[in-house]
Amino acid sequence: MRCKKCGSVNERGDETCRRCGELLISEADTTMTLSPIETEEEFGEVDISAAEEPVLIVKKGPYIGQRFNLTKEEITLGRDPASDIFLDDVTVSRHHARINVLGNSVDIVDVGSLNGTYVNRERIEETRPLKSNDELQIGKFKLIFLSKEALKS
Repeated sequence: MRCKKCGSVNERGDETCRRCGELLISEADTTMTLSPIETEEEFGEVDISAAEEPVLIVKKGPYIGQRFNLTKEEITLGRDPASDIFLDDVTVSRHHARINVLGNSVDIVDVGSLNGTYVNRERIEETRPLKSNDELQIGKFKLIFLSKEALKS
């Protein structure tokens, strides 16, 4: 691992630089910054016929097509493996966002992430209610929110 202060190469597992004593931080422990509109291959058609409850479907990023049913009152999203929705990429903060489900109301809130949370390409600064077919961007991940109301229309 290379020291960011003096540039010397250290052994894997070292906590401080052997040359200058600077604290070493591994790439896995930091969140990489990302502009909000990077393009990658996206998931095409989203099948909403099976959505009986609020759901997030990965449209872009690793795990394309994966569904996350929103069955708890509070759902955490982030790079921390203990998150309810684990988004394993360095562009996602360990504790990135939270979804609150109360009856038919579903809200998302950014919990202080580095890259921010976007709903329909707009960065949210506070709690934002979600509507069916809203697009969320968290790091490199784009997710589509669907709810029962989408099936009725």
